[in-house]
Amino acid sequence: MLRLDAPSSGRFCDGSTRRDFLHAGAIASLGLTLPGYLRAQEASGKPDNDVNCIMLFLLGGPSHIDTWDMKPKAPAEVRGPFSPIKTNVPGIDISEIFPKMAAHADQFSIVRSVYHTATAVHDTGHQMMQTGRLFSGGVEHPHVGCVLSQIKGGRGELPAHVLLPRPMGRTGGNLPHGQTAGYLGRTFDPFVLNADPSVANFKVPDLLPPDYLSPIRAERRQRLREAVDGAIESFENNSQAKQYDDNFALAYKLMSSAKARDAFALEKEPASVRDRYGRTRFGQCCLMARRLIEAGVRFVTVNMFETVFDEITWDIHGSRPFTDIQEMSRLVAPNFDRAYSALLEDLKDRGLLAKTMVTAMGEFGRTPKINPAGGRDHHPGVWSIIMGGGPIKGGRIVGESDELGYAPKTKPVTPGEVAATIYRGLGIDPHREVAGPQGRPLPLVDYGLKPIDELF
Repeated sequence: MLRLDAPSSGRFCDGSTRRDFLHAGAIASLGLTLPGYLRAQEASGKPDNDVNCIMLFLLGGPSHIDTWDMKPKAPAEVRGPFSPIKTNVPGIDISEIFPKMAAHADQFSIVRSVYHTATAVHDTGHQMMQTGRLFSGGVEHPHVGCVLSQIKGGRGELPAHVLLPRPMGRTGGNLPHGQTAGYLGRTFDPFVLNADPSVANFKVPDLLPPDYLSPIRAERRQRLREAVDGAIESFENNSQAKQYDDNFALAYKLMSSAKARDAFALEKEPASVRDRYGRTRFGQCCLMARRLIEAGVRFVTVNMFETVFDEITWDIHGSRPFTDIQEMSRLVAPNFDRAYSALLEDLKDRGLLAKTMVTAMGEFGRTPKINPAGGRDHHPGVWSIIMGGGPIKGGRIVGESDELGYAPKTKPVTPGEVAATIYRGLGIDPHREVAGPQGRPLPLVDYGLKPIDELF
């Protein structure tokens, strides 16, 4: 029971009130948030064979030449320091920095010809790869998982779309990253964990206050309650407040649901399983993604990193505050290799891979020629992404880049076509119209864009 000590009217079935629920939203420091007061649709009771999706977003932009589209015959300043290795699928080679991944090539396909022609900044790629469209004219398009949330809703007490561990932060462009519901409305924003599951003794924060409060804490709580009361009164008198009314009960149900909380409870996993994923933020988020899908969540987005600044990421410019190719190979690549491989193995062993797409992609590739600082710079001209699971066939290469990895040579694929492929895999018509800006009908992706047929 949510006990927040605030007198009010308008009660839920367990005696709690809508005002109580709004007070809960004020306690963001507890770490588990409800952006937009997420709608969770009641389960129908019928067997649900819908396809799920886990989107691993490799923030920073992996170098295609050093990962999944190597150029061993190119000049040294292009081919880089790594050698290709064979996978368990004849004819598919990937970089030696992914030895575990190489054993699972029959379960994923590589699209080597993704490109876009917009500005080569991180934010632009984030938007396009997660929404299928480019932010322009102040119009923010919805994340694929948020569209799924609107169309199919959640299963029972669980949200339809969860984002781990936190939303993307500053990456230099000061533009939206494409991780919200955009013009669909905040009702369909993802549920955000807003915590690092790799910290020692991580547990989902308890939303219930303790049975006792010190006098100082009680006084602070009273001041907070008075401030929130004033904000709530203003909120409830606002005409826009009504749009949230039908979400309060279900959102409260999620907050107090033992099933929902259990899905986030990594401490219930054996230590050997947690070790297999890697005790990193990304590794533990991948494990949590599996738990969430198994519990009934439809879509999980995992941000491998939150920013490209002062952190060793895929953004290998070579000079600080970024990283270089060698640091990427020693720290970033093994982190991905371990977690991604464990995720595929785990989903397959539990019978979930056949109905769960797993995509791994960044916002662009890197320049073919290594720069003087020992890194590669932004290059949206061509790059590679990974797709598998669910209806996506594994063991395939789609498209190719030219000899230097500069541009698509065959089967050029746009971010809109990547989004269309995910929609098709989820059983959603990618040209389905939704209410766009000012309520105008707008297709999810442009009518001229189609899914990548070779993957099905």
